[in-house]
Amino acid sequence: MNKKRLYSIIAIIILIAIYVFEHYLNSEAKSAIVEEGKQPKTETNEYFLPTSTTGQIVHHQNYSLSYSEPHEQAEWVAYELKSSHLSSTNHKRPYFEIDNAVKSGAAHWRNYKQSGYDRGHLCPAGDRRFSKSAHDETFLTSNISPQEHQFNAGVWNRLEQKVRYWAKKYDGVFVVTGGILKDGLKTIGEERVAVPNQFYKIVLDNTNGKPKVLAFLMNHNDSDMPLYKFVVSVDEVEKLTGIDFFPELDDAIENKIEASSSYKKWSF
Repeated sequence: MNKKRLYSIIAIIILIAIYVFEHYLNSEAKSAIVEEGKQPKTETNEYFLPTSTTGQIVHHQNYSLSYSEPHEQAEWVAYELKSSHLSSTNHKRPYFEIDNAVKSGAAHWRNYKQSGYDRGHLCPAGDRRFSKSAHDETFLTSNISPQEHQFNAGVWNRLEQKVRYWAKKYDGVFVVTGGILKDGLKTIGEERVAVPNQFYKIVLDNTNGKPKVLAFLMNHNDSDMPLYKFVVSVDEVEKLTGIDFFPELDDAIENKIEASSSYKKWSF
């Protein structure tokens, strides 16, 4: 064997070794991120978290989520919105990034490109303006769902603004939100990201340990109707999703507030 051929073989072996080593390091880094995502970041989130129908809960610093791999998005995103979180600071909008804490692999942002749908935030960037890191964390692909622009910028945006109003009025609320995920939905992109026909948002006020809750269910189209027209019981959303939203509440309290669709205790 001549030296030139020998050197070529050695070079190929070195390249393969480097590739295997880098793959190992990437796998180790991915595993570490996934493990970190399994750890609750606050006692409040751990206490108020809904159940997961997918078994894949991820905890970020400022929100938690349950990822549905068949639908390539979260079945719910949950977070606390304190009055101290409210800010008018405008941070530079970052690029969307794949959420590496999702073990099964979160959808790529390219699925939304030229789809005709917005990358609709579930935990809004506007609820996390109190720091740049909190704001940028909302631009993970596990925190978005395909939304028609008129819906995203219209009635859904009005509801997000109302939630901020309640967070200020009641000195903080807990929010759970997502799309109604089921079989047979329209999909976009190569990874077949599901497009929900309906979206929900549930708001819990636990002032003085006396919880009250308000649930909204909206068809995926813009509307000029007042927000209270979309109020439903939590029980109705649970039937559609199979999720138990407040399992850690005392059963008597949970059953009472989840069966009600009254909005009289809330200021619209």
